[in-house]
Amino acid sequence: MDSKSDCDKLYMQRALQLALCGEGRVSPNPMVGAVIVCDGKIIGEGYHRKCGEAHAEVNAVASVKDRSLLTRSTMYVTLEPCSHFGKTPPCCNLIKECGIPRVVVGIKDPFPEVSGRGISILREAGVDVKVGVLEDECRYINRRFITAHTQKRPYVLLKWCESQNGYIAALDKDKPKPVQLSSPVSSIYMHRERSFYDAILVGTTTALTDNPSLTVRGWKGKNPLRVVIDREAKLSIENKIFNTDAPTLAFTHLTSKVEDTRYIKIDFSKNIIPQVLSELYARKITSLMVEGGAKTLQSFIDAGAWNEIRREVSPVSIKEGVKAPEISFANAMVSECGASIIYHLNNQ
Repeated sequence: MDSKSDCDKLYMQRALQLALCGEGRVSPNPMVGAVIVCDGKIIGEGYHRKCGEAHAEVNAVASVKDRSLLTRSTMYVTLEPCSHFGKTPPCCNLIKECGIPRVVVGIKDPFPEVSGRGISILREAGVDVKVGVLEDECRYINRRFITAHTQKRPYVLLKWCESQNGYIAALDKDKPKPVQLSSPVSSIYMHRERSFYDAILVGTTTALTDNPSLTVRGWKGKNPLRVVIDREAKLSIENKIFNTDAPTLAFTHLTSKVEDTRYIKIDFSKNIIPQVLSELYARKITSLMVEGGAKTLQSFIDAGAWNEIRREVSPVSIKEGVKAPEISFANAMVSECGASIIYHLNNQ
């Protein structure tokens, strides 16, 4: 390495790799990786494996065979070490007790109440703390966590698949008719994506027409909370969205349904999107995938309540159908997934 700065970037990159090992398992906590280096060699590393379990710093220290080396080591951690008691003790205390003299931090904790406190505690204890190494990368991997706690709503991904000529479903006698548009490869990819999100949402028409399970079937991972906007409570217990594979939450305007714990009453005379997002955030949902239908997706677009859009364009054409949501993809990133083309928009 040419400089200390280059070394810091190298080891922080390793910490980022470790942090991503917790994706889909740690929410509502952030993904965090930690690396401990002594005399140019990695002597310990760890990551936050699961919500409620030991933090990255704890796992990294536990992996060090010769604890005497800690007093002349540097710890690299993607997120500011915690300074408060939660399900686990503060990591700042552990770092001080181990006598680690230098800590390199990717980004500060986004919680306004604690942001910077961990860094201050370490510096007051005489620890040399450097902040902001690979900051953009560290911020990106925890974009869902950061958005939730700075905007007080879940991070929102809008996702749909449309035909080559711009339809997301066929029409049969003016009624939506499901048609297979996603390729086998892109279907597996989206099941993988589902496992990374806390919740997945559809509207009533999609729930009735497609009768989806909204579970992770093509990938190993946890099922998200299923959310449906069911204004008139048209869905029944026979619909797959209410099966026992995963919990479900439905939003309605009918007061009579509030005795059913699966239903939440909201005011449909007002914009429902902020109400839905606020209720989900109150339930510690930090990320939400919206899968349809067209009207529901468009309502999130019109409200500006989205962070990413993933539009899959299939090579299949539909003679007549339901038009896909409208938004410009002029600045989208474009990639291939199986036989489909993926357009990816960011709203940061």
